[in-house]
Amino acid sequence: MVNKRWYDKDPILKEALELLRLSPDETKSEAAEFMLQLQEQVAGEVIEHVYDIINTYQGKGNRWYDNDPVMLKAVELLRNAPASVQRVAALKLLIALEQKSFEGIDI
Repeated sequence: MVNKRWYDKDPILKEALELLRLSPDETKSEAAEFMLQLQEQVAGEVIEHVYDIINTYQGKGNRWYDNDPVMLKAVELLRNAPASVQRVAALKLLIALEQKSFEGIDI
């Protein structure tokens, strides 16, 4: 099977983003705020690239997160983070989604 989405290559990322996709809007908002903490851990050129992606896809793309500007930014930050940061963030995201609470969970 060929991985079609960027996060399919890592089972933890895949599970976290699939669970997030199926979550209620309130949970998605909390998750987006949680993932925006990645800005502190990625380089400036990555942030610039993320803003280019947002300008290109916001409201125009076919991905489940393209129509929500905050979620788009959060997912793109996750996508462009180093693999080690992605994995830690995905694990914490999974824990928070399963507990249905982001309280006390930081990246």
